[in-house]
Amino acid sequence: MNTGVRSTDRIALLPVEEHQRRQRRADSTCPQLWDALDSVKDPEIPVISIWELGVLQDVELREGAVIVTITPTYSGCPAMGVMAEDVVIALREAGYSNTEVVTRLAPAWSTSWIMDEAQEALREYGIAPPGRSCAGEHAEICCPQCGSSNVHSVSEFGSTACKALYKCDDCSEPFDRFKPI
Repeated sequence: MNTGVRSTDRIALLPVEEHQRRQRRADSTCPQLWDALDSVKDPEIPVISIWELGVLQDVELREGAVIVTITPTYSGCPAMGVMAEDVVIALREAGYSNTEVVTRLAPAWSTSWIMDEAQEALREYGIAPPGRSCAGEHAEICCPQCGSSNVHSVSEFGSTACKALYKCDDCSEPFDRFKPI
């Protein structure tokens, strides 16, 4: 029986926590709140929202207060304070002045929570995403500038704790790579 699926095709699986996060948004009784928070960008990577990054976990309306739950990419991430402030500002601009931002550490954030569109946005911004970043190649890390897989690690610490510094041996450009965790 021909199912149309080649044996080399891969089926992407979502971790259960990511599936649950997406389901919370899909089943939400207050989609306007989620939509308002789509404008909140990661302050260190302003081309992706905290939803696309997987940081925004839940939004609830309880007794007139908006409760927003976020999870840091790394324990002690310095951007969390800015993200929380930006959440409050975005909701205030949408007409919700009573907001509480809750930081949840478990389950721990994972790069598998970064949405596919955000991975592409990272690449276009000049950051190698944490997954396979070479189109049509099996190399794990490719230069986001020229696409070459001829790269080497310069430092395990890039511009932020969640990124490592690499250099392309073909175009000579340095670039950050989001560390896969």
